[in-house]
Amino acid sequence: MTGALFRNAASDAARIFRLKLTTTANPFGKLNPLPIGGNIRRLQSRSFYRTPQFLGKAKETRVSGFCTSSSSSTVSTAGFIGWYLGMVKSRPVLTKSVTSSLIYIAADLSSQTIPQALVESYDLVRTARMGGYGLLILGPTLHYWFNLMSSLFPKRDLITTFKKMAMGQTVYGPAMNVVFFSLNAALQGENGSEIVARLKRDLLPTMLNGVMYWPLCDFITFKFCPVYLQPLVSNSFSYLWTIYITYMASRATPTTIEI
Repeated sequence: MTGALFRNAASDAARIFRLKLTTTANPFGKLNPLPIGGNIRRLQSRSFYRTPQFLGKAKETRVSGFCTSSSSSTVSTAGFIGWYLGMVKSRPVLTKSVTSSLIYIAADLSSQTIPQALVESYDLVRTARMGGYGLLILGPTLHYWFNLMSSLFPKRDLITTFKKMAMGQTVYGPAMNVVFFSLNAALQGENGSEIVARLKRDLLPTMLNGVMYWPLCDFITFKFCPVYLQPLVSNSFSYLWTIYITYMASRATPTTIEI
């Protein structure tokens, strides 16, 4: 009798143990019967694999969305710079001339703003003269001048850089100052004697101030910048210089001062 009871208890315990082995909990808390044997490990590993995959995918989606929104301005800026550099290489004279004109326009407006009273208005004719000078004269001459310096002095060592700087201070700079003052005065209606008087009064101080400003700018331009970007860098440096030189060009004629 006692042996039969032990056999029945052992049989019930084995049945309960097998039932536990053949069931597993799914992610939603329900019990699903599973086959006995090696398939238990395979199906359990598959259920544990799905959850990290699902979470990883969601995280990847959030990260990719963040990167897209945060880098949109950078892509736009890089697109403009790439477009501009492409224009510099495909249409160098036109691109550099327009760039020079825009810089001269901005510099002249700044030059008029600094001493201007609130009741005064801008001299747009003067601004148009400066923009035309940058478009038609300065931009093209800068392109050909830097190409000439590159062909005459192809190296970029320290001695060659100083040679280019000396050429700029003794040849290009004085010539462009004479052209700028003379042309601007002629467009304002000044005659030959007034133009000569203006050059005698304004040219030498302008050249002396240029010697204090341009050598460092020319050193950076010739030493560290490629030839096709040198006019752009020089125009960038010329923004402050143009504010000064447009102020000098807008001074009253020497005959008015002498009176």
